[in-house]
This record gives sequence, structure tokens and C-alpha cells, in this order.
Amino acid sequence: MAGSTHHPHAGCTSSHGPEDLYLTPPPWDIGRPQPAFLALAEADAIRGRVLDAGCGTGEHALMAAGLGLDATGADLATKALAAAEDKARDRGCSARFLRHDARHLADLGEYFDTVVDCGLFHVFDGDDRAAYVESLRSVLRPGGRYFMLAFSDRQQGEWGRVHKLTRDEIETAFADGWRIDSIEPSTIDITTDPDGIRAWLVALTRT
Repeated sequence: MAGSTHHPHAGCTSSHGPEDLYLTPPPWDIGRPQPAFLALAEADAIRGRVLDAGCGTGEHALMAAGLGLDATGADLATKALAAAEDKARDRGCSARFLRHDARHLADLGEYFDTVVDCGLFHVFDGDDRAAYVESLRSVLRPGGRYFMLAFSDRQQGEWGRVHKLTRDEIETAFADGWRIDSIEPSTIDITTDPDGIRAWLVALTRT
């Protein structure tokens, strides 16, 4: 992310192509779950059938699989998905990884109880953002939970295609068909800065 014109977690196509993101290890690919999501797992907030949207190399799908949950990761970057599958084999995890556009999740024909999203929502704006939110709603069962880590407007500097989100933008995006449970300041850990990225941790329930 840092100093890059690429967006994190290739859940959508870009002028660079999702593969470019993984030619070298990107800074958000930290080789472990984000602490904010690990805390949710430890609090038993991640449950049922789990989808990791924009999964990258799969750490959060693998975290869910490690809890004994049915876990699926979806991304467009085949190199990242191959790395995720390698991790699953190495760790003896049964997570499933699919090459799929996160704006068209209904095409999977499946339903999930939990969706986690680290660094995908904040690459969308306009019609793509609306399509992604509707896509999420289409695969979450009523009462299902969506947990998002995304760049906050408190983060300084330029970050390529990333949209640094305000609280109001999040509330507006999820105004219809969702209950916003919490929007809390958080951090996205990265490999290039020990202080990480200022982020929002958002918890929503599909109504």
C-alpha cells in the first residue's frame, strides 16, 4: 500500500490488474491475521459459514478454518489465491479459495453467516461501492454479520486508489438493509510501518 498506486486486495479489476499487486509481497500481506479480526475471532464473533471478501493470500479465511468453520476466500488475483492454497496445504486447513469478483457475489449461489473484509471496501466508490454493498447483502443470511477494516480519514498521506473513509460515508453506504453495530477507530498492520494504518473497524448486521 505505502507509496503504491495499486489498491489493496484485488477484489476488482484495475488499470494495473490484480496480479501486479502480488509481484512482490505487498505491505498489507503480513503473514498472519490482522489483530482486529483475531480479536473478533477470539470473542466468538466470527461464526458459521465465513466468506473472506478480497482475501488476498487468505489469512482471514485460514483463521476461520482454524476455528473449525466453513471458510471461503474470494479474490481476483490468481497469484494471491495460489499462495493462499499453498498456506492451506502447509497448515492442514480446509479453506476454499475462489477467483471471483466481489461485486458479483450473488453469482456464487451461496449464503454465508459472516463476511470479513480487510482492505477491499475502501477501494470502491460510486456505482462500484453500491454494487459491492448489494453484493454483500445478497450472500449474507438475515442476521448475518459483516466486519470491515478500511482506511480512515485520520490516515495521513496519499495511498493510490484507496479512499480514506469518513464515518458519514460508511453510514451512508450501509443506510438501507443494514444495522450498523459499531464503527470504531482501529489499525491495519503493515510490514513497512510499525505504527500501521489508521483504520475503521466496522461491524454490521444484515437486516
